[in-house]
Amino acid sequence: MSVMGKTVEAVPTGTREYLTFRLDQEEYGIDILKVQEIRGYEPPTRIANAPVFIKGVVNLRGTIVPIVDMRLKFNCAQADYNSFTVVIILNLRNRVVGIVVDSVSDVMELTPESIRSAPDIESAIDNSCILGLGSVGERMLILLDIEKLMSGVDMGLATANE
Repeated sequence: MSVMGKTVEAVPTGTREYLTFRLDQEEYGIDILKVQEIRGYEPPTRIANAPVFIKGVVNLRGTIVPIVDMRLKFNCAQADYNSFTVVIILNLRNRVVGIVVDSVSDVMELTPESIRSAPDIESAIDNSCILGLGSVGERMLILLDIEKLMSGVDMGLATANE
């Protein structure tokens, strides 16, 4: 678009959209471009000797998808599966993974100015997997690098040389 002879972009550069979801009392955001779909929770088929946070696998239109319970991964209280519990299906470097969350909130647009660095504190989440803290009004989102988080060797979803 052109205004007074200058080219103006419709979307501010650097603005990104994040799907927000809740786990316990916290609200998280992940890059919307990594999300393939959102589904209701259905109990997966358990896999023997899988890490405790991998609930099992589901068959999604012919693709076997591992299901990760994010409450267990982040050492939250045991999850209660109810009508709000959803599975976010992610497409990460041609690997499809599902994550179980308490509920999905909405899609939020964040500018680089609304994102702050996360404090360097000990937590259940590897600090290298936290992109920062996004704030919109009174809401504070923990922005996750979901691809990095899901590809960690401890997840049991990837090989060490991947």
